[in-house]
Amino acid sequence: MTAVPEVPANATAQEILRLGLEAAHGPVKLACSFSLEDVAIIELAKEAGLEIGVFALDTGRLNEETYEVADALTERYRIQIDWYFPKHEAVEKLEREKGLFSFRESLDNRHECCHIRKVEPLGRALQGLAGWITGMRREHNVTRTDLKAIELDQLNGGILKLNPLLDWSEVQLTQFVEQRRLPQNRLLKQGYRSIGCAPCTRAVQPGEDARAGRWWWENPEHKECGLHRR
Repeated sequence: MTAVPEVPANATAQEILRLGLEAAHGPVKLACSFSLEDVAIIELAKEAGLEIGVFALDTGRLNEETYEVADALTERYRIQIDWYFPKHEAVEKLEREKGLFSFRESLDNRHECCHIRKVEPLGRALQGLAGWITGMRREHNVTRTDLKAIELDQLNGGILKLNPLLDWSEVQLTQFVEQRRLPQNRLLKQGYRSIGCAPCTRAVQPGEDARAGRWWWENPEHKECGLHRR
């Protein structure tokens, strides 16, 4: 099993990436949802000369604006994005038996939909990797306050999981992206602060936290899709 490297308390995002890549001793990829966080990580890695792969999960229900960011990143950095899709048999069975919006009927139904569209494809995306990178930040939600810079992902074979932006604030992140004129989702200018699947994402109201627009019918402690089980 890979050992988790010691990360200094004041380590920068690029230092966290470098430490994680060196410790992984194998291929490491960014799980990219085309958020500001993911765009910043790609920029930071390129700036530091760090080789990382990029994969994305196409759930079948993403916003058009999300695909636009993917296209812009491919053009800007000349990178290859490895796309993973849900198994069509599972999606067909779910929609035939429970309809198109079963995820709004109960937490179990929502977890079922997320598992089919996100968790199962993630498992395939992580096969053969020594580590993966996320854009998670402690500020996101109550479910992420105990985040570590580098940790072992025991639920995905004990590979390394790198969270280089864990201590970044939303203000810091936005300034970084805007100062460098990096690609960003057009929905962010319309009040969206955390963007997932189209029917599970809405703009947030003044005073709400960034993830209030995700699965807004659920309690905050439930607002995870299963990709980042802890």
